[in-house]
Amino acid sequence: MPTAKTVPLTVVDTNKTPWQPFPVPYIGANLDHNPLHEDAETGMTILKLTYRAGFTNPWHSHFCGHGFYVLDGILDTHGGQYGPGSWVWFPEGGTMYHGATKEKDVTVLFITNKKFSIHFVGDGSDPCALEMDPADLKRMVPQPLQK
Repeated sequence: MPTAKTVPLTVVDTNKTPWQPFPVPYIGANLDHNPLHEDAETGMTILKLTYRAGFTNPWHSHFCGHGFYVLDGILDTHGGQYGPGSWVWFPEGGTMYHGATKEKDVTVLFITNKKFSIHFVGDGSDPCALEMDPADLKRMVPQPLQK
């Protein structure tokens, strides 16, 4: 009788691992995150990520679909606000914004379906994003300070 082969596990205790910076050069930000898993073949990624109170990742798009499972705080998006226990999925190629409310940090599990990339509206490399006037964008969503 064949013997079942056990698989190795990947275990990350995010209560014990230090937060790492997740640099977003276009907006001059470093987001706190704990990397949990990245699939070498597909690029699928899972992170524990925190947006600090008042931070909004301005209008942008991705070539990957991605989702947020809200652990703590409120995720503020172009489609509404979502609290702990909410799963929010953003299809690839759409234009969006998301971040924390002004009052409190939001901590999420962030999951992509393939390799992560981000393209900000107005950065010149965003074939997915809507063509929007920068003044209109600033009226629609708070913008982080840009360098």
